[in-house]
Amino acid sequence: MSEIRPFRIAVPQADLDDLRDRLTRTRWTPEIPGQGWTRGVPAGYLRDLAAYWAQEYDWRAAEAALNRLPQFLTEVDGQTLHFAHIRSADPAATPLLISHDWPGSFALYLPVVEKLREHFHLVLVSNPGVGFSGPLTAAGWTTARSAAALNEIMARLGYDRYGVQGTGGGAAIAVEMGRQAPGKVIGIHVNGHLTFPTGDPADFDGLTDAEQDRLRRLQEFRDDRMGFNAIQSTRPQTLAFGLHDSPAGQLAWIVEKFQEWTDPSAELPEDAVDRDLLLTNVSLYWFTGTAGSSANLYWETAHDPDAWTPKEKSTVPLGVALAVTDITVRRFAERANPVTHWTELRAGGNFLPAEQPGLYADDVTGFFRDI
Repeated sequence: MSEIRPFRIAVPQADLDDLRDRLTRTRWTPEIPGQGWTRGVPAGYLRDLAAYWAQEYDWRAAEAALNRLPQFLTEVDGQTLHFAHIRSADPAATPLLISHDWPGSFALYLPVVEKLREHFHLVLVSNPGVGFSGPLTAAGWTTARSAAALNEIMARLGYDRYGVQGTGGGAAIAVEMGRQAPGKVIGIHVNGHLTFPTGDPADFDGLTDAEQDRLRRLQEFRDDRMGFNAIQSTRPQTLAFGLHDSPAGQLAWIVEKFQEWTDPSAELPEDAVDRDLLLTNVSLYWFTGTAGSSANLYWETAHDPDAWTPKEKSTVPLGVALAVTDITVRRFAERANPVTHWTELRAGGNFLPAEQPGLYADDVTGFFRDI
């Protein structure tokens, strides 16, 4: 089924009423006094944020803002996929597909749409299993399968040559899109890009102090901040029962990542990302019931025998933007693609388009202008 159907978000009022009722009746857990963020989200902070979500946050205003973007649904490989398609006023603009990270969504790109559309025909996808591209209807949605589906969306839109941008897990999909369609993808721009050593001691020869620090932070992440990954990559269905039933649980699960993965100069998540935009992102997961299917994408990666096998180097140029939290090491990134653009930014974290929209848009535009 290659039909592309127009789509508008229209959450039933009953779902809004149910959300407020559930938030009001949350059974709050006690906590050890003085723990702060060291053991997870503080109860006092989450209570306040949940109260704001229930009583002051305006979903209808967010819904209207999202619906100003032309949105569509199509079915690829048995899965309904959602995307916004925003054409530039310049007919000769470069088509650009953007793939988000978990626990993000296409909503986090609202701050950069107007600036990017000056140069690009934008395709903001909801990754398979996330938001209105979910819930998943079958197993097997690996990075490679997701990449093939997103390349198919571009083909259905009539784009024969296009760029791709991705963050985190979306960056992995973007790189794979180029590997699968090198004759169509003109370049790949990434931020929050994860790269790893192979285990060869030579990997560490001559690393700069900045690169050594990134590896130190990678090790710290693996030692102390991988709980979400361990659960989602092993028992996503068990986790889903709690997150699907409790909006406070879903809020905590996502907001913890906004605390840990945004610019460390921000004391709280809403100091890095606008609070209403953050809650719009959480609301998309809640109203679409995709906590479980988004977690299942981690299970697929962990159980995909092809995920970590060495692959032939792609010929598609790669541009890398590093926020202050990023741990990308250039020599590791160059194993997969020729790196032709490398920017170390002065601010921002993993959710760069929402944290630093100007820096993000300028770097994406600069990379593709050079190509």
